[in-house]
Amino acid sequence: MTPDLTLEGQVQVILNEMLAAELVPFALNVGKITKAETHYTIHFYDSRIRTAQVDLVKGQSLAEMVRTAVLYRVGKISGPLTVIYAR
Repeated sequence: MTPDLTLEGQVQVILNEMLAAELVPFALNVGKITKAETHYTIHFYDSRIRTAQVDLVKGQSLAEMVRTAVLYRVGKISGPLTVIYAR
């Protein structure tokens, strides 16, 4: 991860990598991230998923925590998902 990126930038890189690896069925764009003592909340520019809560777990990388939270949140979506490739 590039240290000069903001937290939002770092999370966007992780989301882009997840899309490239086809772990998520559509692109997600970070709007903002709010911080609490035990978690971050990612606010997306997306009508299918508005937020995802990233629990802060000692010993896990940011990428692991974001992947876990986003995959959990995407898994809770009901209805058909449209696969959109950014290639």
